[in-house]
Amino acid sequence: MPSEFLRVRTSKRQVFVILVRLIALAAIGRPVRNDTPSEQMKMNLDSVRFSRRHLFKAVAGSGFATILGRSVNSSLSALGAAPPAFVEVPSSKSGISWVHVAGISPQTYEPETLGAGCAFVDYDNDGWMDIYLVNSGPCDFYKPAKPLRNALYRNNRDGTFTDVTEKAGVAGNAYGMGVAVGDYDRDGLPDIYLTQYPRSILYHNNGDGTFTDVTEKAGVAAPGWATSAVWFDYDSDGQLDLFVCRFADWDKSKNVFCGNKLTGERWYCKPNVYKPMQSWLYHNNGDGRFTDVSQESGIVKSPAKAWGVVACDVNNDGLMDLFVSNDTVANSLFMNRGKGKFKDVALLSGVGYNSFGRARSGMGVDAADYDQDGWTDLFVSNVDHEMFSLYHNNKDETFSDLAPSDGIGTKTMFMSGWGVKFFDYDNDGELDLLLCNGHPDIDVERHMQNVEYREPMLLFRNTGRVFQDISKQSGSIFSRPIAGRGMALGDFDNDGAVDVLVAVNNAAPILLRNNAGKQNHWLGLRLIGKKSNIDAIGAVVTYQAGDLKRHRFKVGGGSYLSSHDPRMVLGIGARRKIDWLEVKWPLPGGKAERFADLPIDRYITIVEGEGKWT
Repeated sequence: MPSEFLRVRTSKRQVFVILVRLIALAAIGRPVRNDTPSEQMKMNLDSVRFSRRHLFKAVAGSGFATILGRSVNSSLSALGAAPPAFVEVPSSKSGISWVHVAGISPQTYEPETLGAGCAFVDYDNDGWMDIYLVNSGPCDFYKPAKPLRNALYRNNRDGTFTDVTEKAGVAGNAYGMGVAVGDYDRDGLPDIYLTQYPRSILYHNNGDGTFTDVTEKAGVAAPGWATSAVWFDYDSDGQLDLFVCRFADWDKSKNVFCGNKLTGERWYCKPNVYKPMQSWLYHNNGDGRFTDVSQESGIVKSPAKAWGVVACDVNNDGLMDLFVSNDTVANSLFMNRGKGKFKDVALLSGVGYNSFGRARSGMGVDAADYDQDGWTDLFVSNVDHEMFSLYHNNKDETFSDLAPSDGIGTKTMFMSGWGVKFFDYDNDGELDLLLCNGHPDIDVERHMQNVEYREPMLLFRNTGRVFQDISKQSGSIFSRPIAGRGMALGDFDNDGAVDVLVAVNNAAPILLRNNAGKQNHWLGLRLIGKKSNIDAIGAVVTYQAGDLKRHRFKVGGGSYLSSHDPRMVLGIGARRKIDWLEVKWPLPGGKAERFADLPIDRYITIVEGEGKWT
């Protein structure tokens, strides 16, 4: 290109148009004309007709691919050539008409503003993610004026959903909180664990579109106030065990008055007025029954006010650990020491309290190796004036909170977070961060400044160095205050772009379609364990595509009250080929299998030990 081009004063749009044309011409094999700068400006792009998909293929095939990366996507979006990263799917199009009812009352009972959760679950095994939504219901403090129920929506494979709750038999029977999905009996069908107050439910998937309540037989009722739950194999026997978070010692008779005693005005209590309680750990006996091992495992040694949980391998010893967020008491990091024993090392590891030695109001949690150093990092969302926490793994069972220096701290200082998840929203190979927010006190604006009950979601892009707040340019949902609670991730339209489901307190859920992920190439992966647990929780997937080498840990749970699409989506940016992929299966399998000659832009299934993909 002539050197005098640099001296021509052009707009950003003109520069981009020229760049696009140069890439397109180079990719289709046409010579680039050695025109003068003014002639370059006059070129008519109509002479090269290509769709946006063709454009990105052209970029991928040109020498500009590595340089441009997501810059092209950002420029297209800024020029109006591409839709926002996330677009809300209205209920008129999705067919999802269900609405959450919290039962808000003058007595300000504690659970009212804290639910609920949601899930992506392929209940009928047709390869398309269905949706499960949790509602409140009858209990000692709430008698609904009309019957309430949870909702199971079947995916019609065309962007719409059909309510099949009544046939499926998964309506719930108490004040619903959260959901955890896992195939506990290894029959190839996902089962549903529904956390509730005052007793939870285990729904067994019958394989014919219906479920059966097997709670009593299984022995997993978890009496009390259950919140988040997670399926994982803590003793490496190939069976999915169950951890259930329990919140405080609470029922209607123990509801505390918080507010202005002179005027009688009430507001929702900060949970420090309630006594912490132990969470539950249930061992899967392999015969449809579970044994409560909370005592002998050491879980009961750390009484909790638990909101969120994620199962992950913190120290790379092959055993699944648990990170639990607690409200107004120290968080728990249960390190799996083997032989069925856990030790809470949160205080020593630096994730229990803040830097001043004070407990925060931990709510949502997640775990991922966001910086690709081979060690799992942790994240926890807190309440306003506490900042959220990004715990970087120091590789010695200690962590450093990098949120203040990474920009996340300042962005979240006056916010309260619930659902949270690391995921590669644009399939460029980097793990980004999505946050769902909203204060727990519906009247907080009446007695606090700079804090709001409804808050917008936040999206942070992983630049490879820091997390950059890109919320404002990523869709209108990020400018809309909501009382967000549970948040689940899943690709409901199977286009490789991971979508988002948000549960909103006392309102309709929000379904967000991801438009950014399909701008890049990807491979979707369904893992099925044979010796290992069937859901392959704890697997490590490593892959290489040209100059990009990445690994992903398959964690259990994460977010708040919610459950996610079990498939993994591996982004490779503009690259057109995955050179190889390796799956290291969790114990008791433990072996690594390597695969080549892989497709892209589609989902595949890998079964442990078969040495092939389908």
